[in-house]
Amino acid sequence: MPSINLLPWREAERKKRQRDFGVATGAAVLAGIAVIMLTVLAYSQRISHQEKRNERLESEIVELEKSIEEIDGLERQKERLLARMEIIDELQKSRPEIVHLFDEFVRLLPEGVYLTGLKQTGSRVEIRGVAQSSTRVSALMRQIDSSSWLTDPEVERVETRQSGSSRQSEFIVYLKQYREGSEEEAE
Repeated sequence: MPSINLLPWREAERKKRQRDFGVATGAAVLAGIAVIMLTVLAYSQRISHQEKRNERLESEIVELEKSIEEIDGLERQKERLLARMEIIDELQKSRPEIVHLFDEFVRLLPEGVYLTGLKQTGSRVEIRGVAQSSTRVSALMRQIDSSSWLTDPEVERVETRQSGSSRQSEFIVYLKQYREGSEEEAE
């Protein structure tokens, strides 16, 4: 029988498989490196995109904080203006009160009573004066009590003094002036 030597063919086949394995291994390594590079590139793009979004959000936050500060400033200015308007409104409402006060004094003062001083603090009025007698001070108190613009008369003191041949009574009386809207404030 003839003898066939298959060894060189097997040897050639083995070398071919080793070479194919080397090429496949090299291709797999190159493909793995390419996948890794593409993954790194994709993530770096996503990171840079997110950083741009963050920068935009931070700049918008800065703009909003400036707007909030401006709005707060405007709110404070509005409150100051409203307070001024309220004060001006109160002053406008109280303008005729002094006229009513003096008008009431002219009508209420009995004969023989003279005022030497008048002081107003808020709605409280202090009256200093001289009367011919203490009964005239009592008449003044009754007149104040019946007034629609003056209320709550209180006598602090009445002193009778001899002035030459006549006697005079010096007095201090406190009362409250009726104010528009005071009933609303009390409720």
